[in-house]
Amino acid sequence: MSKPKKSILVIRLSAMGDVAMTVPVLNGLCRKYPDIKITVLTRAFFAPFFRDLPNVTVFSADVKGKHKGTFGLYKLARELNKANKFYAIADLHNVLRSQILRKLINSKRLVSIDKGRKEKKALVSGSIFKQLKTTHERYADVFKVLGFPVDLSNPVFPNKSDLSKKLQTLLGLDSKKMIGIAPFAAHEGKMYPVDLMREVIASLSKDYKIILFGGGQKEIDILNNFENDFNNVINIAGKLSIDEELDVISNLDVMLSMDSGNAHMAAMLGVKTITIWGVTHPYAGFAPFNQPDEYALLADRNQFPKIPTSVYGNKYPENYREASRSISPKSIVDKIKAIL
Repeated sequence: MSKPKKSILVIRLSAMGDVAMTVPVLNGLCRKYPDIKITVLTRAFFAPFFRDLPNVTVFSADVKGKHKGTFGLYKLARELNKANKFYAIADLHNVLRSQILRKLINSKRLVSIDKGRKEKKALVSGSIFKQLKTTHERYADVFKVLGFPVDLSNPVFPNKSDLSKKLQTLLGLDSKKMIGIAPFAAHEGKMYPVDLMREVIASLSKDYKIILFGGGQKEIDILNNFENDFNNVINIAGKLSIDEELDVISNLDVMLSMDSGNAHMAAMLGVKTITIWGVTHPYAGFAPFNQPDEYALLADRNQFPKIPTSVYGNKYPENYREASRSISPKSIVDKIKAIL
């Protein structure tokens, strides 16, 4: 009789980039330890992120509906306990919600992520300026403590997805190399100015096919203007499911993104990912997975010495709002062309 697989519950409820960053770590975990079973507790929207991982199932948390609030967490815990017997819990979120939840779930072991808040506070205050442990490394540390060390140095990525007829029609069938561009971020201080991004798109669209990513009507309107103003530019924002977007991303030759979720989605699929950094900085540990340092294009710290002004880009002096304007469109275009 075969020995039952050890079952690990991984909690990472949000946000998009943080959830995407778990994928390379869990991929390494699955490949090294095929005898364990992993259940990822996250929002249903993020379930497609884990579609290529063996031995991984997603348990959807409806934190804005039936699992909302303390009573909802009790209900979620009952559902998890009824469906599974967990050897261990890996709390990769470690916020109040997950802290309450993990106390209600039956398990022999619990390890939660050390987010390095003290070091990050020192970084944004200017007390230190050095590379902190990456989020991927912090995730891997959790599994190491549980007895499952993971080597992230030689990752294996999924093959490019086959494009459906719908996607082939949308993207076209010519042989031009495809560049994804995701010009938006949660906070304005993390975004490249729209007028300069227009210059980037104008230059690149002469030789390459540009695929635009975004969400929300305001963003879609801006992207539609780009699509209408230039040849070889296709706006897919608001037109596809997350599964379909992942299929498109996996077929890109390079992704250009802000410090945002799209960068992590591309990197988890093994796509070359260039990132633009405004008031945030890779030293905080949120650079996309397995990308060379030179793929991160940084605002000029001689002009803006307080960078990083915050870990997430939500706090900055008013005159830092467009810090990324110090990155020239030509330097972005040259970097992409050098990679391609």
